[in-house]
Amino acid sequence: MNSIRITRILDKTGVLGTIISGFSCAICFPALASIGAAIGLGFLSRWEGLFVHVLIPVFLLIALLANVLGWFAHRQWHRAVLGSAGPLIALFADFGMTQHFLPVELARILFYAGIALMVIISIWDMLNPAHKRCAIPATDIRSSGC
Repeated sequence: MNSIRITRILDKTGVLGTIISGFSCAICFPALASIGAAIGLGFLSRWEGLFVHVLIPVFLLIALLANVLGWFAHRQWHRAVLGSAGPLIALFADFGMTQHFLPVELARILFYAGIALMVIISIWDMLNPAHKRCAIPATDIRSSGC
């Protein structure tokens, strides 16, 4: 399995894991929790502390790691910056909410903005996948594997 496929799988895992973890947090993220309750994930609310303090940051770090590793695979800085912005914004909001250095409403807005950006970039990545860019002259491309 090549590194681009691994980073794409990690990125999608981070995005989906963060959203599903947000479904359990009725106090922190009421919009996500109402969607989660509507699709039958209301039982997750009893583990809200675990999701907010552990799983959401872990999934956001997985998504961030996937975007950083993706930069090494395709060398497109604009994809790396856009892909990393969503997890960074959501991580800042999550830590701001749990450590109480951000107002709750601002942290919610930032978290939702980060999640929305992650979803948009993830869909963009599926529709227009990255291809490796190299600095090798055109005559050497066949032998280099780029």
